[in-house]
Amino acid sequence: MRKNNKEKFPLLEKIPITGIAAEGKCIARTLDMVIFVEGVAAPGDIADLRITRKKKNFIEAVPVRFHQYSSQRVEAFCEHFGVCGGCKWQHIPYQGQLAYKQQQVIDNLERIAKVPLPEIQPILPSAQTQYYRNKLEFTFSPNRWLTNEDIQSDKQFDRRTLGFHIPKRFDKILDIAHCYLQPEPSNPIRLAVKDYARKHNLSFFDNVKNEGFLRNLIIRTSGTGEIMVILQVYHDDQPVIRELLSYLLSQFPEITSLQYVINPKGNDTFHDLEVHLFAGKPFIMEQMENLQFRVGPKSFYQTNSLQAYELYKITRDYASLQGHEIVYDLYTGTGTIANFVAHQAKKVVGLEYVAMSIEDAKVNSQINQITNTAFLAGDMKHLLTEELFSQHGKPDVVITDPPRAGMDPQVIDMLLLAAPEKIVYVSCNPATQARDIALLDAKYAVKAVQPVDMFPHTYHVENIALLVKK
Repeated sequence: MRKNNKEKFPLLEKIPITGIAAEGKCIARTLDMVIFVEGVAAPGDIADLRITRKKKNFIEAVPVRFHQYSSQRVEAFCEHFGVCGGCKWQHIPYQGQLAYKQQQVIDNLERIAKVPLPEIQPILPSAQTQYYRNKLEFTFSPNRWLTNEDIQSDKQFDRRTLGFHIPKRFDKILDIAHCYLQPEPSNPIRLAVKDYARKHNLSFFDNVKNEGFLRNLIIRTSGTGEIMVILQVYHDDQPVIRELLSYLLSQFPEITSLQYVINPKGNDTFHDLEVHLFAGKPFIMEQMENLQFRVGPKSFYQTNSLQAYELYKITRDYASLQGHEIVYDLYTGTGTIANFVAHQAKKVVGLEYVAMSIEDAKVNSQINQITNTAFLAGDMKHLLTEELFSQHGKPDVVITDPPRAGMDPQVIDMLLLAAPEKIVYVSCNPATQARDIALLDAKYAVKAVQPVDMFPHTYHVENIALLVKK
C-alpha cells in the first residue's frame, strides 16, 4: 500500500522563510537543500513545513504551523485569503510586493538574458490596489468547497454556489461573500444571480458529471461606467433564461449590455460559440485619452484599465515616434496599442492570432477615424514574412506584447532579418522576455527597462524593455 506524504516525508520544524522566488513561492533552506514553500508564508516567518514533493535539488512544501510571524506581515483584508487562489500577497505590505516584483525583473534579466543592462527604473505602482479589475469570471457548481471552519461548524450549507475555483481543483468552487477585485455592482450582481438560482431551484452545472444548467457568469465594467453581464448555460431553455435575465435587469437597470451563451461543450470557453444579446448593446466602451475602444464579449482588453493607460504611455514614449515610421504591433489583440500610437506614425500594422480580435481592432480604428492602420489575423510565425514586408514595408519600430510563452524563435529570426531601429518589448513574463532578449542580442542592445505593477496582491509583473539596434 502506497504511503501518503505525511508518512513518507518527515515534518521540517522551525524553518526560517528567507525570501520569495518565481511564481510567488517563498524560499527556505535546510540540509543544503532549497525549499519552495507554497501557501501563506512570508519572508521572516518561522514555520513547520510539510514536504509535498522531493526532488534531487529542491523540496516543495507547505506551512502547517507558524512559530513566529514576520514583522513584514500585514493583516489580510479579505475573509477568503488563504483559501481563494487570488490576491495571494495580501499579507505582504504593498511596498514590499513592489520590491519583490522589481527584484524578479532584475533576476530574470541578469540570470537569463545575461546582456549588458541599463539602470532598471523603479517599478511603477498601481494607483488602485483594490477594485482595479474590469473583468471577472465566476463559476456555478453544486459542489461548494467547505472550509475547515465550515466542516467544524454545525451549520447546514447549501452546496450550490457561484464563485472561484479552488487552486488546483477544477471541480470545487469557493463561495465568495465579497470580492475586492472588481468595482460595484460586481458583488451585488453575482449574489443576486446566485440567490435567484437557489430560490428558483435552478440546477448548477457539475463539470465532473457534465450535467446541470447554469455554467458561469462574466461581469465586465468600464471606466465610462458601462457594465456587461454574460450568462453561460449548458442547454437552451428560453423561458428560464429570459426570466432570470429579466429579473437581473429589473434589479440592475444600470447594466448596459446583457448577453447569454448556450454552451453544450465540455469546457467553458465560448470563443467559438454564438453570443446572444438579451438587452442593451452588444459591447461596452472604454476610453483612453481621446480614443474610444469597443469591448465585446470575446474581446481582450487589459484588465487593469487605469494601469494599462500608464503601460501604453511608457510604450509610446519608448517608441518615440516622429511621424514617418512604419510600426509593426505584434500580438496586437484588439489593436489598443496600435491605435494608441497611430497618430504619431506613418503606418501601423497590427498582427494577431485571434481573428475576432482583429475585427475588433479594425472597428476601433474606424470609430476613432484612424486611417493609417492595417490589421491581419493568423499565426505570428506565418504572418511575419518577407512577403508581408514587401506589401506593407519593413518596420522602423516594432512593438511586441506576446503571451506568457514569449515569442516563437521564427518570429525572432524575422525581427533580426527586418532589423527595425527599435523594438519595444512589453511582457507579462520577465523570464521569457529575458530569454528572447538574449536571442536578440546579436543586433540589439537594451537601453531602458521599466517594470509596471498591473496586478496588486499577486506575484505577476509586467515589464517594458526598449531595445535599440546596435
